[in-house]
Amino acid sequence: MENNQMYADSLTAVPSPAPLPTDEPAPSAPTPTTAAPAASAPASSKRRLLWHLGEMALAMVAGMLLLGPLWELAGTAAGIGDALARPEIAALVMATNMTVGMTVGMRYRAHRWHAVGEMAAAMYVPFLLLLVPFRAGVIDADALLLGGHLLMIPAMVLVAVRHRHEASAPVRRHRVVVALAHRWPTGLALLMTVDMWVDPSVLSPWTMLVLPVGYLVIGVARRTLGGRGVLATQLAGLAVWVALTLVAVMAGGRAADWLVAFGWLAHAGWDLAHHRNRRVVPGGYAEFCAVLDVALAAVMVLAILTTDA
Repeated sequence: MENNQMYADSLTAVPSPAPLPTDEPAPSAPTPTTAAPAASAPASSKRRLLWHLGEMALAMVAGMLLLGPLWELAGTAAGIGDALARPEIAALVMATNMTVGMTVGMRYRAHRWHAVGEMAAAMYVPFLLLLVPFRAGVIDADALLLGGHLLMIPAMVLVAVRHRHEASAPVRRHRVVVALAHRWPTGLALLMTVDMWVDPSVLSPWTMLVLPVGYLVIGVARRTLGGRGVLATQLAGLAVWVALTLVAVMAGGRAADWLVAFGWLAHAGWDLAHHRNRRVVPGGYAEFCAVLDVALAAVMVLAILTTDA
């Protein structure tokens, strides 16, 4: 399964995670200068395979985050909420949500329909197989859901390996679609907050500690904390949000709720500053974090204003 490298209608170049095996002509005879590319070909193919599986996992999570609340709303409106909550139905609904997300992701990456169909089967077949022992009373609901997900992983890998050398399908994309795809961190952040808009609530004050710690962890992993003043700035941010967390915990009540909402909103400004300089975290992470912070802050303000003190 190869990634499409050019959008036909927008001429927007899309770099693949690694060079395609067909990008260079195969050498007629091994030479000292061509031995290195030949040796790196298996590693390149492995990176593409892992990249594709990672993209599929993100697309499946996005499908569940977006469609899950819609199923709940539709089930409540139609009076079939109890039926949708049955383990066997819930498993198939979950497989459907993942399949929709995976299909959109694969088609955007120009994978052919027969490959998409096989990957969709990898979503459904594990659950369908486990429905037999579930209905027979051999396994319970937890084993059905957990076992279906565990069996899904090797099934996905087998499909990805089977189609890893196939050429991309010709796909034309509108400029708007390309632009939206480039803003995937924003889309992912908004998807993660869909469920909270249905039932808004205020997060615990301790969740604010995730905000500065995330930057420090990523900075250590990427080794981007060594510039002048970079580590000191991150530690200062950590001190500020730790202090804000402790104040909120001690204040309690409505004051704590407002402090938590303010803490998440204020961190969006921190994200925007890092999105501009890109010194500590990738730009995509800073964009994702900024949108998530603003959305969660808005949800918490809504929860505060719509509940009694």
